Amino acid sequence: MKSNNDSDIKSLKKEINLLEAITMVVGVVIGSGIFFKASSVFSNAGTSILGVLAWAVGGIITIASALTIAEIAAAMPRTGGIFVYLKELYSEKWAFLFGWMQTIVYTPGVLAALSIVFVTQATYFISLSPINQKMLAIIIIFFITIINIISTKLGSKLQFISTIAKLIPIFVIIVFGLIEGKSQGFTAVSSSSNITIGLSGFGAAILGTLWAYDGWANVSNMAGELKNPKKDIPRAIIIGLTITIGVYILINIAIIKTMPVQKVITSPKAASDAAVILFGSKGAALIAAGIMISILGTLNGYLMTGVRVPFAMGEDRLFPFSNFFGKISPKFGTPINALLFQAALSSLYVFSGSFETLTNLAVFTMWIFFVMTVAGIFILRSKHKDINRPYTVPLFPIVPIVGIGGGVYILISTLINSTAYALYGLAVTALGIPIYMLIKRNVK
Repeated sequence: MKSNNDSDIKSLKKEINLLEAITMVVGVVIGSGIFFKASSVFSNAGTSILGVLAWAVGGIITIASALTIAEIAAAMPRTGGIFVYLKELYSEKWAFLFGWMQTIVYTPGVLAALSIVFVTQATYFISLSPINQKMLAIIIIFFITIINIISTKLGSKLQFISTIAKLIPIFVIIVFGLIEGKSQGFTAVSSSSNITIGLSGFGAAILGTLWAYDGWANVSNMAGELKNPKKDIPRAIIIGLTITIGVYILINIAIIKTMPVQKVITSPKAASDAAVILFGSKGAALIAAGIMISILGTLNGYLMTGVRVPFAMGEDRLFPFSNFFGKISPKFGTPINALLFQAALSSLYVFSGSFETLTNLAVFTMWIFFVMTVAGIFILRSKHKDINRPYTVPLFPIVPIVGIGGGVYILISTLINSTAYALYGLAVTALGIPIYMLIKRNVK
C-alpha cells in the first residue's frame, strides 16, 4: 500500500509529541458544546438519570469508533487522516468528495461559527457593535492562522496551553458542584408533564451528545508531523477521548446536583447558570472567560488539523490548483497556502452569515464518510493482511459494529428529522463529481 502522500512525512516537520497530540484531541472536542448542550440533552432525555446516561452512551459509541479508526490510523500514519484512509480503502473519488466537503464547507464553516461565538462571549467584558464583532472574529481567525504559519510547534503549544486553561473552570464547577450542590439530585421520573420519556427522546439526547464529541479524529490529519505517529495516534485518540468522556459526564452530574433538572432543561446556558449559583455573579465572569479560552483552543485545533486535508489533496494533485494547496513555506515548513485559504474562506462565511446553514448541510454527508471509515476496518483486514498494524482494535468485530451502528443512527435520524439539510448536503457533495472528473482529465 503506497501513496504519493508519503512525501509529506519528509517535507513537514515532525514536531508534535504524544502529550501535545492528546491535548489536540481534548482541545478540539471540548469546545462550546460542553457549556450549551446540557439543555437539549436533558430536555430530550426527560429525566436526570437518562440525561447522564445519554452522555455515557454517546461516549461509548464515540470510543468504539475511535478504537476502530485508531487501528487504521496506526497502519496508515500519513497526513490527511480520513482522506488518506478513504483513498486507500475505497477509491480516490470517495476521498476527493470527502476532502471537497471538508475543505469548502465544513472546516471553514466551523471556524467561522467558533469565531463568532468567541466574540459573542467577549461582549460580556466589552461592548461591540455588530460590525465590530465580525471584524474581531476575522482578526481572531487570522491571529490563529499566523501562529500556525509561523510554526506548527507554536500552534501545538497554544493548543496545549488553551486545553489546560479551559479545563480549570470546568474542573472548578465539577468539584464545587459535586460537593456544594444542593439540588434534589437524580431521578428516573420526569418532573414535568410536558416531557414524554421514550426511545425516540432518548435517541435524540444521544444524538446531541454525539455532536458534542465531534472532532476527535482530526489529530490523524497531522500524522506526518507527529514524532511517532504509528504509536502516538491511537494513544492520543484513546487517552484524549477517555478524558473528554469523563469530563462530560462529571460536569453534567455536577450541574444536576446544582440545579433542578427542570431549570437545566429551560436554560440555554446551564453551565453558566450553575456557576452563578455556586459562585455568585463572579461565576458568570469565570464561565465567560472559560468559554472564550475553550473556543479559542477549539478554533486553533480545527484550523491546525483541518488544513492538512487540502494540503494532502494538493500533494496528491487531487484538488483545483494543487500546486498552490500543496505548497510548504520554505521559511517556516508549514502548509502556508492551505492555512491562508481556509482563513480567507472562513472570513467570508463570517460576513455572509451563512456558515451555520453550510455546516448543517455538510453534517449529514460528513457522517456518511465517517461511517465508511469505521467500516473500512473490515476492508483493511481482508484486503491488506500484510500491512503492519502496530495497534489492533480490541473485541473485534463487536467494537467496530457499535461504532457503525451509532453512525448509522445519526444518518437515519438526520434524514428523518432534517430531510432538507440531508438532501442539500448530498447535492453539494455531488457538485464535487464534475470537478473531480475535470481534475483527472487535466492530470492525464
